[in-house]
Amino acid sequence: MQSRLHSFIEAWSNTFIGYFVNLLVQLVVYPLYGATFTFGQNIQIGLIFMGVSITRSYALRRFFNKKVKK
Repeated sequence: MQSRLHSFIEAWSNTFIGYFVNLLVQLVVYPLYGATFTFGQNIQIGLIFMGVSITRSYALRRFFNKKVKK
């Protein structure tokens, strides 16, 4: 079973790497759809999604760990 700290570190690491991939994709995809944002705005949007993703990943990991423990 995974500790809460390990679950958080795993969720954070996965999302942190995904953040940089997402930032690059945003810089390419948004203009293709006519959405123009500054680089700073792209970073802010990415950080919002990163926060949601860390929370989601952590909650799912804890849910499944609890389910397996029972």
